[in-house]
Amino acid sequence: MTASARVNSVSSLNSVKVEISVVLGKAILPMQQLLRMGRGAVIELDAKQSGEVWILANNKPIARGEIVVQGEKIGVSITETLKTVC
Repeated sequence: MTASARVNSVSSLNSVKVEISVVLGKAILPMQQLLRMGRGAVIELDAKQSGEVWILANNKPIARGEIVVQGEKIGVSITETLKTVC
């Protein structure tokens, strides 16, 4: 592969969009309870404050991480990347 072809490949990758999601925890609720919830309702998750979170790319797990709070911003620090199967 020539240097020109590599630059074009990298440029093409830069335009690809990937949806990133972070799963903090899960909850199981009866549908009736879910339908009664309104604004301000709190759903208790099966997670601890210091627990690991799952990082998904296009709904597929790619890594684990932990929540990081910096001022008023919330982020995720990657602690482990998962081996993906193509």
